[in-house]
Amino acid sequence: MRIFLDTGDIKEIEAAADLGLIDGVTTNPSLIAKSGRRREDVLRDIAAIVDGPISGEVIATDFDGMLAEGRELARIHPNIVVKLPLTPAGLKACKALANDTIRCNVTLCFQPLQALLAAKAGAAFISPFIGRLDDIGHDGMEVIRHIRQIYDNYGFETEILAASLRHPQHVLFAALEGADCVTIPKGVLDQMMKHSLTDIGLEKFLADHRASAKPTQSNPRTG
Repeated sequence: MRIFLDTGDIKEIEAAADLGLIDGVTTNPSLIAKSGRRREDVLRDIAAIVDGPISGEVIATDFDGMLAEGRELARIHPNIVVKLPLTPAGLKACKALANDTIRCNVTLCFQPLQALLAAKAGAAFISPFIGRLDDIGHDGMEVIRHIRQIYDNYGFETEILAASLRHPQHVLFAALEGADCVTIPKGVLDQMMKHSLTDIGLEKFLADHRASAKPTQSNPRTG
């Protein structure tokens, strides 16, 4: 399973990339706004750090605007994936961009039939929002499971990119349900590497090493 970082913070991306564990980056208008920088500048900087898919989201909501904006974003770097909302205009733009061999990530997916339509429109990625579904009492992972079955039934190549993941358990269950990718905040990535028993075990190993490394005191009568 590929792991993408969901952020517009260049320092976070540099730190995660230094671990050698992330395969791409996703952004959205909210994350870009937090950076206080132009979207195009942020995407160029990310492309210089991460060699993998980088989702840049359109702001336009009409077909013509999304098409023009998507083509402009795709020119920034070959790794840019145009992120489009799962609306009729977004699906139409996805189909047009895919016909031009521009990869698209269709976002704000909340049910399997939306994912089916995105796949038919030629989306490279579909982004079901797990945490937001959980927030309103739905089973977000069931959506992943159903999308996986539909895509496998019909041989769709669209990758399931599980999004709105709030904690490591979300990542675990997305992996178990067959998501191709997850996109997570840096904090969740950090949590995935930690366990209290790992820390306790490491400290014990180090304590044993320190004890065994102490010099043996000689007996004054013999030596």
